[in-house]
This record gives sequence, structure tokens and C-alpha cells, in this order.
Amino acid sequence: MTVEKVNEAKQTFKQYEQKFKALADQKRLEIMYELCQRGQTCVCDLTEFFGMSQSKLSYHLKILLDANLIVKETKGTWSYYNLNDKEVNHILSEELCCLFRKDTSKSCSCS
Repeated sequence: MTVEKVNEAKQTFKQYEQKFKALADQKRLEIMYELCQRGQTCVCDLTEFFGMSQSKLSYHLKILLDANLIVKETKGTWSYYNLNDKEVNHILSEELCCLFRKDTSKSCSCS
């Protein structure tokens, strides 16, 4: 395996580590689920729904944002959040599984 391939794999692993750390919290999973159900939602509505202070909710939202699992849009003074469907679907795809198959040319449908 070339040094470039090893470095590429390490970078991919680092990105997945960040995503899985973000997902390894029940409250963040609940936030993602609620965004999935509602679609784009104002932070004020999430604060009310979860009964959390805005600072505590913002902490969880930042972790999800940094992991690229949600997206943020600012409208005036309010922030609106939504799932990053592309990233969520990417995690649910075969890509991670393909990283651990010995011969990807035969058993992996992703490239």
C-alpha cells in the first residue's frame, strides 16, 4: 500500500471518528431525529421542544455542525438547522464497510 493511500485512509478514519463521536450521545441523536421529522427548524423552537437552555443546546448543535451532520442557515438574528442529508446518507451507505473489505474490486459497490 502506498504512503498516499495510507494517509488518505487515516484522514477518512479521522472524519468518521468525529462523526461517530457526535452520534455517540443520546441528546444529539434526539436532536437529529427531531430535525429529520421537522425539516429546517429555528433554534428557538428546538430550545423550547427540548426544554434546554440555549447554551446547552448550542453545545450539542456545534458538535453536530463540526461533524457536518447538520447544516445551519442564519436568517436575521435567528439560526435555523437542518440535517445534512448527504452526510447522513453517506454514513448509512456502504462506504465505511468497504474500507474494511480486503478486496474492494470484488465485494464493494462503492468507489
